[in-house]
Amino acid sequence: MHHLRNWLIQKILYKNTCIFIMLNQLNIRDFAIVESLELDLNNGMTVVSGETGAGKSIMLDALGLTLGDRAESGAVRHGADKADISASFALDTIPEANNWLIDNDLDNDGECILRRVITKEGRSRCYINGRPSPAAMVKELGQHLIAIHGQHEHQRLLKKDYHRTLLDEFAGQSKLADEVKQQFQHWHKLDTELKRLSEQSAEQTARVQLLSYQIEELDQLDLQEGELKQLEEEQKTLANAESILTTGHQLVSLASDNEENNCTQQLNHCLQLLSDIQSESPSVRQASEMLNTALIQVEEASNEIRHFLDRVEINPERQQEVEERLSTLFEIARKHRIQPDQITEFHQNLCDELAGLSRSDEELEQLAVDVASARDKYQSLAQKLSEKRAKAAAKISKLVDQQLHSLGMPSAELSVALNTLEKPAANGLEDVEFLIITNKGQPAKPLAKIASGGELSRISLAIQVITAQTSTTPTLIFDEVDVGIGGAIAEVVGKLLRQLGETAQILTVTHQPQVASQGHQHLFVSKRSDKTNTHTQITELDSDNRIQEVARMLGGIDITERSMEHAKEMLGMA
Repeated sequence: MHHLRNWLIQKILYKNTCIFIMLNQLNIRDFAIVESLELDLNNGMTVVSGETGAGKSIMLDALGLTLGDRAESGAVRHGADKADISASFALDTIPEANNWLIDNDLDNDGECILRRVITKEGRSRCYINGRPSPAAMVKELGQHLIAIHGQHEHQRLLKKDYHRTLLDEFAGQSKLADEVKQQFQHWHKLDTELKRLSEQSAEQTARVQLLSYQIEELDQLDLQEGELKQLEEEQKTLANAESILTTGHQLVSLASDNEENNCTQQLNHCLQLLSDIQSESPSVRQASEMLNTALIQVEEASNEIRHFLDRVEINPERQQEVEERLSTLFEIARKHRIQPDQITEFHQNLCDELAGLSRSDEELEQLAVDVASARDKYQSLAQKLSEKRAKAAAKISKLVDQQLHSLGMPSAELSVALNTLEKPAANGLEDVEFLIITNKGQPAKPLAKIASGGELSRISLAIQVITAQTSTTPTLIFDEVDVGIGGAIAEVVGKLLRQLGETAQILTVTHQPQVASQGHQHLFVSKRSDKTNTHTQITELDSDNRIQEVARMLGGIDITERSMEHAKEMLGMA
């Protein structure tokens, strides 16, 4: 009763002092070996435990899918058509996420529901507040909601680039680091353009001179729209003027001018003969109409030929002028390797190119000013980031050292090396690397040189705990980060996570009873099998069942009176 009373008092006090719940519900249907699960989550530190193989990480895997993780082909429960997972978040204390939703027209009165549907064929869809959204957008939003620290986090610590990211996040300068990167890219782009233009100045000058000469020549040519076609037609007429006149007069004579025999006379004679038939037959009437029409058309054709012949003259001087003009046009076309009818378009293209190349000295000078301004702004931002990094490096080293000492590494010393780069880079003015001394008298060395896996795990855990304390992400998940430790060290880890639970929502998967006993809420993962399927379920433990579970974690399958008493004691101390 004493332990139960203490536990209840702590629950009441905790609920009265803790922050709002961020991740408040997780619904899983037909995912992996989960048929149906509706899980309500509290604030503070929630521990998740269960027997080996029960599927403790299924809940985290499902949550990861709602946050945009890649879906595996076997995600759908055997026999089901699709897996459907949704996570509900309250945004009362997450202004960054709420603002993101508003900016992307996805807000829903301070609530956020992420949903992921995966079909057995492998197709997958993401939803934000009921609206289909790309996985990239879901991941971007998820950065404001949840940070996951896995048991393999130490592998990322072996990469120097991750050290810089950790330091900037700890310093609260991730946004400044992004600004430095963007400003560097802007400066580099302008500088590249300036160098390109400067290097091409001599070549460009020669090209401008050539274009100017060619354009002047074409300006003098002054080719008018449609002139080429008109000249070619006129040249044919002048070259064949004598033949055209002879043939034309013969044609007019045959049509109407020949006094003895012409088309007009013949048609009139036909009409006279037709009138002698004196018949009202439709055929005769139609024939008469057709002959009259033919007579009219022959007379009109004769008149058109006369008008044409009036404009035809034998003019050697004009013929020579036309042929010389055509010769000039064809010569220009051959010179530029184009067809004569392309001269006008070619002329315009040359003018456009010259306009593009004719960047004035003032424009080049302005570009040089822009480059200098961009460089100065980058230097200012990068210098500010360097100062923030230096302060954060000293602070994180001190805090991590304290955690390492409490985790059984009393001689450990973490230092953050900020090595100035030979030239500015997108990530700033220095290279960032975490160095560690594990035993007194040894030199500091990179984390990648740590031989002991247990030491590396504890270093990783210490860094994760410290960076989590300064994280703006309201929900932090720790997936078996206590692997490789036990006893008093595991108890320290549990207390550290519980402490984090006072200011953030903590979810931790653990197999350590010392860690499990520190939780404000305890979820138990179990599985059962029937003749056809295996099912996983997650239940929140009450005080009695929690004692049973911690006792099981202490002593294995056979729970003894001693392990029960030990479990009660551990829970009473939380």
